[in-house]
Amino acid sequence: MLAASQFQYWSKLSSGSVFAPEFPRAIILLFNWASGTILFLALMQLLADVALFALWLVPGRAGTMADELRYMMAALAALLAAIAVCNATRVPSLKDVEIGITGLPPQFDGYTLVQLTDLHISRLFPAAWTRAVVDRTNALNVDLIVVTGDVIDGSLAMRRADVEPLRDLRARDGVYMSPGNHEYFLGYQEWMRHFAAMGMHLLANKHVILERDHSHVLLAGVTDVTAPATGMPPPDLSAALANAPKAMPILLLDHQPGSARRTAARGVALQLSGHTHGGLMPGLDRLVALGNDGFVSGLYTVDGMVLYVNNGTGIWPGFAMRLRRPSELTRITLRRTI
Repeated sequence: MLAASQFQYWSKLSSGSVFAPEFPRAIILLFNWASGTILFLALMQLLADVALFALWLVPGRAGTMADELRYMMAALAALLAAIAVCNATRVPSLKDVEIGITGLPPQFDGYTLVQLTDLHISRLFPAAWTRAVVDRTNALNVDLIVVTGDVIDGSLAMRRADVEPLRDLRARDGVYMSPGNHEYFLGYQEWMRHFAAMGMHLLANKHVILERDHSHVLLAGVTDVTAPATGMPPPDLSAALANAPKAMPILLLDHQPGSARRTAARGVALQLSGHTHGGLMPGLDRLVALGNDGFVSGLYTVDGMVLYVNNGTGIWPGFAMRLRRPSELTRITLRRTI
């Protein structure tokens, strides 16, 4: 248990970064299972201590716990951790979401896009997993694919083969991405050049215009709020919308959802985000909400703007656990509303 509790330390020794554990996949799965067992057992022990203390306060009652109950707690913690790791590391199922956009041109009513986010391609999510996600995405035959950050965990030298299946992503209007915080940890510029060479169009404080039968929608993307810490430009919605034509719906790719209220004030119709992993599990999602202005998972209406916070396609390999917060392969259908 002591060894498992130092998972991030061993990860840093293996690659130089806690964000890229360079162990065989089976070892990473075992580390996550053992770490999860420690977490759940600690929570159960705290609850047991509260119950025993309550009994101790009752006159004439002595609070004790049978050894058999303690063993049962350990077994249950191990089972919950195993389920959580399995949930986190599977290839996600399809999730269909319809989003109404006020003022959407009739030509875009029924427009489909797939949002991929937080893939965290790594030793835990290797080439075979990435290939399965790409194949499921392409089978949907959508109009657009957007990738809202945290694509990788590791340097290009570590992950080159694992990301290669992304080259085969196909949609009628192309594949666009905005960076997440993890892109900045190990070689941002090198990764952006590589993604561009793979056919992914980077929207880092930039925009493009999508067209259908002479009608238009603006698609913009911003950098991540962590970018300045690595000397890179901060998110700048003004720059992303510079010289953009007026009076067309704006769809924004922004990895982190915490900026939603500011974004809404700029007239954005729809913001697509990730980053939160859906809060991972009940209880923990409330802590995640504190760091993301209350936005954790699913659809929100924010001052007239629609925000969709995706649970994530993958998850960070340093804490790969999900309970009742499933990963997503998300197909979004846009609908015109008056």
